[in-house]
Amino acid sequence: MADPQRDGLLGPGGLVGEVRAFVDAALLHPVERDHTETTAQLRRRRIVVTVTAIAGALALGAALAIRPGDPLFYPATLGVAAIWAVGAFASGRLHLGRAHTRSGGQSRAVLQGFLLGAALLGIFVLGAFVVSRIPVLRGPVEGLLDHARFGSLWIVALVTAINGIAEELFFRGATYAALDRRWNLAGSTVLYAASTLFSGVPLLTFAAACLGLLTGAQRRVTGGVLGPIVSHLTWSLGMLFALPLVFSTGV
Repeated sequence: MADPQRDGLLGPGGLVGEVRAFVDAALLHPVERDHTETTAQLRRRRIVVTVTAIAGALALGAALAIRPGDPLFYPATLGVAAIWAVGAFASGRLHLGRAHTRSGGQSRAVLQGFLLGAALLGIFVLGAFVVSRIPVLRGPVEGLLDHARFGSLWIVALVTAINGIAEELFFRGATYAALDRRWNLAGSTVLYAASTLFSGVPLLTFAAACLGLLTGAQRRVTGGVLGPIVSHLTWSLGMLFALPLVFSTGV
């Protein structure tokens, strides 16, 4: 005998079916496009990406080493964003990209990016409740949060947004395009996570790996950086405002 409640949940029009259709459209089935580059263009992109990745990682480590409350933190982090952005545009052409919709059409993936970023944010907020109660993990994260506590939160939010956009332009735009198609998802994720190693905060590297994997999958599907940018901003700004609240309950 049919169970209307179960069919409503698991059927094609039910919650599970809707989630499956969303994941298929947003993360699994690439949109057809032709972004082929000449050998010379690819060589140029790879050289620019290599130089930029080294310079950006060193600059990021130096910026995060600045004492919380020091006004140099803002220009330093904006300098990191400038490195990523200049390297991205200097490497070659970038694309906004398009994604499938559940109805069979195409979109710019803005809503998809927001929903994916919000889902990752929810997972990390739940994880933050655990981290906030483990001193060895809590300490380094508190150090990062101090930049927001001792400075202007809204200026930090603006800097966070600018850096998020620049990072996606470079890692999901230039870096992804510079790698062999067999390795561009995994390779861009690894390089993005590696760029945070000089920060000395292991959880930041872990977060970069998770975010990089999600936005890299979006880049594979859409062929561009718009969806990844929206996901990145949703996650990073959400974490900026949510983490202090979560950590204040873990004291």
